[in-house]
Amino acid sequence: MNILEKRELIKNQELTVENNVENFINNINKSNKSINAFLEINTDYALEKSKEISDKIKNKEKTGSLAGLVFGIKANINVEDFTISAASKTLENYIGSYDATVIKKIKQEDGIIIGMTNLDEFAAGSSTESSYYGVTENPSAPGRIPGGSSGGSAAAIAGEMCDIAIGSDTGGSIRNPASHCGVIGFKPSYGGVSRQGLLDLSMSLDQIGPLANDSYGIAIALNNLIANDPYDCTSLKWNTPNFLDAKDTVDLKGKKIATIKQFHEVSDEKVNKVVDNSISKIENLGAETVELDFNYIDLTLPTYYLINYVEFFSATRKYDGRKYGHKIEDVCGEEVLRRIGLGSYISQQEFSEKYYKKALQARSLIRNEINKLLNDVDLIVGPTVPKLPHKIGDKLDPMEMYAYDILTVIANLTGIPAGSIKAGESNGIPVGLQIQSKHQDDYKILETMFVLENNN
Repeated sequence: MNILEKRELIKNQELTVENNVENFINNINKSNKSINAFLEINTDYALEKSKEISDKIKNKEKTGSLAGLVFGIKANINVEDFTISAASKTLENYIGSYDATVIKKIKQEDGIIIGMTNLDEFAAGSSTESSYYGVTENPSAPGRIPGGSSGGSAAAIAGEMCDIAIGSDTGGSIRNPASHCGVIGFKPSYGGVSRQGLLDLSMSLDQIGPLANDSYGIAIALNNLIANDPYDCTSLKWNTPNFLDAKDTVDLKGKKIATIKQFHEVSDEKVNKVVDNSISKIENLGAETVELDFNYIDLTLPTYYLINYVEFFSATRKYDGRKYGHKIEDVCGEEVLRRIGLGSYISQQEFSEKYYKKALQARSLIRNEINKLLNDVDLIVGPTVPKLPHKIGDKLDPMEMYAYDILTVIANLTGIPAGSIKAGESNGIPVGLQIQSKHQDDYKILETMFVLENNN
């Protein structure tokens, strides 16, 4: 049963809202202790909301388009009366005093928020191992990392603990864990979804987006989350399509899809084998594929991290322990401290010209090159992550950890939309296929996801 079918069952009272919520509560009670996907659950609130919505349905009152669907929210997005810790001791006692714009939209459409999901501390990571509250287990590959930083959101979906999870994506933080956990994750075009209420990691790169077990869940979420917000200066005025209409696309005839030689070269053989099979399937479904070159692959990681360090340093100056929480430098973990230190160093006047401004120039170069590649094709496809998730407890140095991001940071640097859908498995470990398109061509990605899903 996909999410669209579930929504219809709820609407027709064949599945009660209470039963949907209770099923997830049972799954959470059974599995969360070992998986650690959720940091906080409010069953009383979820059950109370489920009764409210159920009564509305019974009384034939108007209900929202998310009526009865259950959401997990990454713990760096403000939800009133929930602990918004960003998985850091810094904010362990910070209770959200307002709802982020995306949360308002979910609540307005009768979606039910069940809890806050785990992440790398302040979203600074690719494995969800740096959380102050402990690592999250990958339900689809036990003993391995779920990816990050939205690892808790991806694990909540893979562990069937909610219908839709919301994450944030700064350099792949939705798509990376979606790939590792074998679920679908979507980073919309930059500016598509309001970031008001997000504890930002890097304001010029951050984007909020959904994770789900099927494309219907992604489409339903995007229909509700993408909207102009006067409280977010980066928000687009966009006459969006109905993303659910993408479900009617039956094949990929007429689509021209690019693979990138360098994406293949930086990825492990095991990953390439699975992704190549998925690309063959795309060709069999009618698409024309062409191989193109992206000659700036070596620039992507240094460009991304230099910008990230400076913007993260700036964003964390408010965590000084005066108004709320602890001073971040006094209690944060190693990776957060590393980024603050490097950001502070690069921000100094004598180094800004040498590093940060050059990174901005490199970003423009990368953006122009990607836009040029997308001029002649509908989509770019390839691996989401270049390697399989490592085992929990394996020690990786920072550069090995950063290498997970080499294929995902491009979409953040350029602002284009990108999604990850399961391509297959390598020895039982999920591998994701990343699909990217022009800015505001998010619909084309959904079309391809639906076709792949319906022809599985």
